[in-house]
Amino acid sequence: MCATVLIVDDEENIRRVLSMGLKKNGYHTLTASGGYQALKLLDEAHCDVMVSDVVLPDMNGLELLRHAREKNPDLIVVMMTAFGTIPAAVEAMRLGAVDFLTKPLDMEVLRKVIRNALRDRERALTTPGVRRHTGARKAVEFIGASSAIREVLQVVERVADTRTTVLITGESGTGKELIARMLHEKSRRANAPFVAVSCAAIPETLLEVELFGAVKGAYTGAESDRVGKFEAANGGTLFLDEIGDIPPLIQVKLLRVLQEREIERLGSNKPIPVDVRLVAATNRDLEQAVQEGAFRADLFYRLQVVHIHLPPLRERIEDIPPLVEHFIQKYAPENNRAMQGGSDEALQLLQAYPWPGNVRELENAIESAVVLAPPDATTLLPEHLPPQIRRISASK
Repeated sequence: MCATVLIVDDEENIRRVLSMGLKKNGYHTLTASGGYQALKLLDEAHCDVMVSDVVLPDMNGLELLRHAREKNPDLIVVMMTAFGTIPAAVEAMRLGAVDFLTKPLDMEVLRKVIRNALRDRERALTTPGVRRHTGARKAVEFIGASSAIREVLQVVERVADTRTTVLITGESGTGKELIARMLHEKSRRANAPFVAVSCAAIPETLLEVELFGAVKGAYTGAESDRVGKFEAANGGTLFLDEIGDIPPLIQVKLLRVLQEREIERLGSNKPIPVDVRLVAATNRDLEQAVQEGAFRADLFYRLQVVHIHLPPLRERIEDIPPLVEHFIQKYAPENNRAMQGGSDEALQLLQAYPWPGNVRELENAIESAVVLAPPDATTLLPEHLPPQIRRISASK
């Protein structure tokens, strides 16, 4: 199903151009000429994204942003303005906007921002082991009954409401971002932004701008000031995933931020104070990277003030039954299936499998089993499981 984008601007021509441009990329669009009309549309129709001008005839765009996010905390909001004031940009980010673009808008940039935001939201909503509750503050819960997970959650409770930097390690798919979100939501920063960045997914040439921002003219195509993720997360939490992949130059700048609590945008020597709680994660052995000279030792020790390690699923097989139950309850209703739980035989096979992809792989396996089983099957049976699970488990 295509995403719906609400465009809010008092200029009819801008609404028409943006609507046409987004429709070409498969989006459904709605338009509003002011804030009150936009709020009425948000009550009447489901919207995934709102693109709004800061200056509106009937209310401030930041006020609209605040009300819209209260109605729908999952709403993706992109703010735009012809004035490009930095305080407004920072305030928009603090209120939950994913980006702040200056007019005239580059349609390709807007499409990219919306595409990436929708992808990030989908990934957040399907994070392994996550259970979300509706409400203005969405609580997350790490599903697991093993002693290893209980110890992890005890550490989370102790350090969540501090400013201490936390390093989360573990294999891919173990739920590192979920722990980062729990640290944020259990802290006094919970009402401020949680900003996640995948360091490995951003080219080295762009990572500096993405993290620290840039001033107009700092590089070819920089037609306006750009707010980086540190400023966007000001007052809240910045989660740097795959931090072991950041290049040496960024390591130096990141160390300075941790020491000085301030950043400098690319092309500027003016320091900007930031109040950000940093949480980092990696599936690499950073101690070995330090020994090999690939990662700065001083940065490593700054990051690892508190170290949380998430063990792989094969080392905590007692967590598999509750996870299986959770994923069945998630995917059976979505796919109009009657399945309610797993048989002892199926659980034994699942607990015998090594799960190289960890919880993420388990979730995919259960979704596949639910979909491929007969629609009226009420219990997950061994024959419903993917072949590789039956094959590897049976050979033991």
